[in-house]
Amino acid sequence: MAQAGLRAAARTRDADAMAVTGFVLGLVGLLVMNLILGPTAVVLGALALLRHTTGPGRARQAIGLGLADVVLLVCLVTADGTWSWSLT
Repeated sequence: MAQAGLRAAARTRDADAMAVTGFVLGLVGLLVMNLILGPTAVVLGALALLRHTTGPGRARQAIGLGLADVVLLVCLVTADGTWSWSLT
């Protein structure tokens, strides 16, 4: 019985870490590497929700930021025909 409780606590801790990591990757993805960091943030946020994180809001924000990364990438490619930021 005690092991089951420890496993559940470890699983929750892992889900919380996934939510935070997804959130941070989603934020960074708004500036660099949208193609990689956006989908990664979406996957980590979804996994955190599936594993019942104690911070579901942060997991939802990770998903939202990841989707925003992908939308931003589509806008960049459509506007400039480039896969990166361009100031010129």
